[in-house]
Formats: sequence, C-alpha cells, structure tokens
Amino acid sequence: MKDLRPIKGKYYIAGLISQGEHEHQDFKFAISDALKIARSISAFANNDGGRLLIGVKDNGRIAGVRNEEDIFVVEQAAEMYCRPAQQLRFTAFTTDDGIVIRAEIDACPDRPVQAREPDGRWRAYYRVKDENIVASPLMVRAWQHRKRQSGAMIALSEQESVLLAELRRSGMANVEQLMIASRQSRAATEDIIVNLAAIGIVDFCYSNGRFMLCEGSDYDKNNYI
Repeated sequence: MKDLRPIKGKYYIAGLISQGEHEHQDFKFAISDALKIARSISAFANNDGGRLLIGVKDNGRIAGVRNEEDIFVVEQAAEMYCRPAQQLRFTAFTTDDGIVIRAEIDACPDRPVQAREPDGRWRAYYRVKDENIVASPLMVRAWQHRKRQSGAMIALSEQESVLLAELRRSGMANVEQLMIASRQSRAATEDIIVNLAAIGIVDFCYSNGRFMLCEGSDYDKNNYI
C-alpha cells in the first residue's frame, strides 16, 4: 500500500482514537472527495498542524483502509487542491480490525494555506476543536502581512494603544467594539487589527460561531512603547 510497510500499532491507535476528534486530529473513513480532504489539510496547516487517521469512522470505530486509492486521494488533496501544496507524512499501523494510516500535516509557515472549493474558488480554513472553520478575511490578511519580530522595541500609535486597552478591558471584542473605542472607521480599525495580528500582538479567538479579537500570546507590553 503506497510502499508503506505497516507496523504494529493496536494500542497506539486505540490511544489516539480514545482522544476523539479534536483541534489536531480528524477521523477519515470515506476517502472519496479530495476537495473535502483539502479543507482538513488547510485547517490543520493554518493552525499548529494535525493528523488524519484514515480508516477510522466518525464514531471512532476502526473499519480499516480500503485500498491504495484512499492514499492517492489524500495526496491529491494535499498537492493539487491545497495552495501552496502541502507534503504529508504517512505511516501505516496494523490493528485487529484492519490497517489505519496516520497522515501528518505540519503547521505551514507560509500561511494562508487555501483549499479549492467545488466552484473553483480558493478559501482558507482554520481548525477549531473538531471543526474546519472558514478563516475570517482579517485572519487571511494578517497571515499575508506577517512580520518577524527582531526583538526591537516597537512604538505603538495612540489608536493602537487604545485598541489594545479595550481588548485588555473586555478580554475579547469584535471589530465594531474596537471601532467605537478607537474612534476610527471600519477600514482604519481593520488595518490596525491586521498590523497588530501580523506581529502577534492581537489574535483571533473563535466564540459563539464567529471569530473575535483578543490579546495575542506573543504580546508583552514591555516590548512596546
């Protein structure tokens, strides 16, 4: 099977399955639609990476990989229906109920990774718990403008400082709240959000079916003036 020599993995696979589907793991049994697989790959690559367990049903029951065509479809999804193309690592494991293949997806440093839709458009996804969520346009813009920190102090504008103060006060806010707090237009507020998200000061948090803004994990007030 794709020149993969299965190794014993009954207990290892059982341990993974016991975790259920989550932010870094997805079960895949019916491998018939490369476009749907591409969404999972995009979502994992735009987050911190993850894995597909091929041959496992949604309820966690092992059905086993059916044939080599399954692996071909996953490879096709990663290479033809993801932009930029992604390289996956495959490992086959034997269990009492059949062969399970682990396909590992790395976090992509060149975000956004987009998946092709049935209508030919390209769309970026992000993994939230056990779902592949369409990334917000602001997330995509921030990925496209991501900058590397050199460790130097960065001067924040008055509007940026006000926006951060509102995030710190509320813990989480939407664009409209930040517009009011910073007394800026939507376009100007979104530009500030994109710039701050690109350097990790602001992050996107998924809550109640939408992406909200919150302080980024890279934010350290001592590095900014």
